[in-house]
Formats: sequence, structure tokens, C-alpha cells
Amino acid sequence: MAMDSQPAASPPPGGASPEIGPGASGGSASSDPGPTPEAKADKSTYASVFLATFSTVFLAELGDKTQLAALLLSAESGRPVIVFLGASLALICSSLVGVLMGRWLARFIPAQMLERLAGILMVALGLWLGRQAVLSFLPPTPLVPLP
Repeated sequence: MAMDSQPAASPPPGGASPEIGPGASGGSASSDPGPTPEAKADKSTYASVFLATFSTVFLAELGDKTQLAALLLSAESGRPVIVFLGASLALICSSLVGVLMGRWLARFIPAQMLERLAGILMVALGLWLGRQAVLSFLPPTPLVPLP
């Protein structure tokens, strides 16, 4: 009667489980099983967050005052590369502020509430800017001296 040097609970070398056997996986016992479902989910989550962030910021910045300012600065200075580098660094820094503020606020406010507050803020800013635009088209009212 021979004694096995491995405990019964640990799998034998080569990665095959004792119940299934080495040939049950369809390949050799030393083949790489590939990424786990959790690793695949992490990669898809990374890609979806990255693409959502890129497309949202890219579309939000198209035709924005920042882009128009960069256009004018490039035309005036004649140094488009330097204007591009300056505008890129400014966007990176302002995005960093937003990311850090979002991370900090997420500790105190649930994500759904934060999303609602951001939506309310965007609507309020839109209404305020719309009011400013309407007022700029109206003729100025003359100041009437008080008696």
C-alpha cells in the first residue's frame, strides 16, 4: 500500500482536478484556460467607460466656447501647435478637477442623486444663459432719474 504525498483536497500538478481527470478539458493538462469571466467583464467595463467618457466629452466640446477660443488664438498667433498644447493641457487640468470632485462627492452623495443634481445644474445653467441671450437682443432701457 503506497502513501500519496499530496493531500486529498489539493489538485494534482498540471491543473486537472482529481474528479475530472487530465484529458477532460479537451487539451493538454498544461494548457492555459484563458481569461476568467471576471477578467473579461473588467475589460469590457473598462472599454465601455472609456468610450462613453471619450464620446461624451468630445461631443460636448465640439462648438464649445473653448474650441472657438482655441480657433481664434491659433488664427491670431499663427502658432497652432503651441495653441493645441496649451488647450490640451488646460482641458486635461479642468477634467482632472472634475474627476477629483466627482470622486470626492461620490463618498457623500449616491451616484443616482449626483446624476440628478448634475442634470438640474445643467438645466439651470441653460436657462440662465438663455435669459442672458434674450436680454442681449432687447434694446437697453434708458435710465430714468429719480425725482
